[in-house]
Amino acid sequence: MDKTASIILAGGQGTRLHPLTQNRCKPSVCYGGRYRLIDIPISNSLNAQIHKIFVISQYFTSSLHEHIQNTYPSGNSSISIEFLCPVECTREKMCFKGTADAIRKSLWRFEAIPVDYFLILSGDQLYNIDFHQMLAFAKAQDADLTIASLAVEENEAKRMGLLQADARFNVKQFVEKPSDPHILKQYALKPRFLKGHCVPHPEKTHFLASMGIYIFKKEALFNLLKEQGDDFGKDLIPLQVKKGKTSAYVYKGYWEDVGTVASFYQANIALTKQENCLNTYDERNPIFTQMHHLPNPLIKETIVTQSIIGQGTVIEAKEISNSVIGARLKIGKGSIIRGCVLLGTSSNDYSIGENCLLQKVILDEGSSVGNNVQLTNRKGLETFEEGGIFIRDGIIIVTSGTKVPDGYIL
Repeated sequence: MDKTASIILAGGQGTRLHPLTQNRCKPSVCYGGRYRLIDIPISNSLNAQIHKIFVISQYFTSSLHEHIQNTYPSGNSSISIEFLCPVECTREKMCFKGTADAIRKSLWRFEAIPVDYFLILSGDQLYNIDFHQMLAFAKAQDADLTIASLAVEENEAKRMGLLQADARFNVKQFVEKPSDPHILKQYALKPRFLKGHCVPHPEKTHFLASMGIYIFKKEALFNLLKEQGDDFGKDLIPLQVKKGKTSAYVYKGYWEDVGTVASFYQANIALTKQENCLNTYDERNPIFTQMHHLPNPLIKETIVTQSIIGQGTVIEAKEISNSVIGARLKIGKGSIIRGCVLLGTSSNDYSIGENCLLQKVILDEGSSVGNNVQLTNRKGLETFEEGGIFIRDGIIIVTSGTKVPDGYIL
């Protein structure tokens, strides 16, 4: 794939994922107790032998840049991962008005790159796509633009860009996040299209939705960016569809846009069940991340069921079930952890005390829990905020740096 370069858009604030994004950009959020969200698009690109990768960011850039430098060292001359961030960007003043504007303002860096295609990716999605196949499809179609797409149900369709494609997968119409039921109905897929697709409820109405993953011919991308509009989905993709030579690559695997606390939580918990989740166990297509050279976990007299236990952990808990336990975590005697996502940390001070009960909790990096703490959302709250402890979508979140005191009950 020497004639293809990846551009990863990693500039979103991730406001719907707050408070996990209050001190970091969304692509820097930890996933699966081991990875960063940015690792997924980078790894999928590297697994497809795309060795020229650009990451465009603007929000809390330092931690993201540091992770990329530490994980993907520049010593390998065949692989180039370049971090692009306008120096004038601040948390209060974002530089990019949308996805297309981010590339347009960095266009000077891409013009001299000797490639035929640009693969444009989001920095905060989960998927295992074989980009070899997608590019082969784009070439066979001779498409100026190829849109990765998948079949979704109506509740998801309203928040995504929808495509109408003919039998040869040529895109004829595109609409971004339709709310009008009459317009939505026009994009409903015919039942015959769903044959061979893995959809959980084939009897329901489905739509062909854009995944926000694009392959552009270089010249077509540059010409499109000359048009007015700051966002691909809202502004420029409809214009490109009218020009023609736009194709839909139909993806049939797992994909998730972790846009909310609930979707982030479910995407992590799904790893413990190994059902409808990101495949992190394919050694032929690994998910790369920073190496910490930690010892294997030490587990003492703990009943562990259907859970992921990170490296460097010392577990003395009574029970751990359906949970993701990140690196370096220490859990004291008598504690019970159920349905929790406990993110990793770079400090050995990250711990949960003795005789605690945690249910449906996200424990952010660098936070700790004292002894005899109960975090169970016993009142069934949907939202809550107090001293670094939040409830969002009914899920308790202990934010980074928070120390939950002994005996605290929520």
